Amino acid sequence: MTETLVKTTLDDTLYTITLARPEKRNAVSDRLLNALEEALVATPEGTRVIILAAEGKHFCSGLDLAEHQHRDPFGVVQHSRGWHRIFDRLQHGGIPVVTAMQGAVIGGGLELATATHVRVAESSTVYQLPEGRHGIFVGGGASVRVAGIIGPSRMCEMMLTGRVMDADEGQRLGLSHYVVGDGESLAKARQLAERIAENAPMANWAMVSAISRIDNMASDDGLFVESLTAALTQTSPEVAERISHFFTKKGKGPRT
Repeated sequence: MTETLVKTTLDDTLYTITLARPEKRNAVSDRLLNALEEALVATPEGTRVIILAAEGKHFCSGLDLAEHQHRDPFGVVQHSRGWHRIFDRLQHGGIPVVTAMQGAVIGGGLELATATHVRVAESSTVYQLPEGRHGIFVGGGASVRVAGIIGPSRMCEMMLTGRVMDADEGQRLGLSHYVVGDGESLAKARQLAERIAENAPMANWAMVSAISRIDNMASDDGLFVESLTAALTQTSPEVAERISHFFTKKGKGPRT
């Protein structure tokens, strides 16, 4: 019998990918990563937002050490680059990804979460980078994504000490954008996804495709790419209609 490690559902334009290994706290194995990549490759046409969630009490407890394999240096490089490929597909796939987190968001689980664009944490959420305690180094993109959010010095301290960060501190540092009560993250993620899905598809594509890349550029190059991206979005056929609609609603206050 084939083990189902990732489940998917489609509701109109919202595509939900759910990690389904709760008995292992959704620990990352090669099989789980392969299933996640297959789910991303199979994203239905017309999907406007992806919701990433997890079954059970924990989002993802990191690398499944029970399946850890000894590899030579080149094998480790290839394995790490495989993680990068899959997480890059999440971040740079052109579709906004909203993540619902609970419980453990540890090691590779934090690397996975920070590859997504909007993150909702339940009050039970805890973050940790325990690789240093295991005598290893991160390999799924944390040195770029996590360090880019909380700063390299703070990330280094997390790895050196192995300390656990709670949901409130994680939000203050940017690891999440929202903190909700236990059991409420998926509903909040869906609410946000529905709001994001109302945006023009090209604008969503531009935001999730351009901003992180511009951040990685020299300022002059970033400003040039910003202008090009603005030209693409502002000349799309949908913009005139949306701006006209905005003026008809003017004076009614901002949406919340």
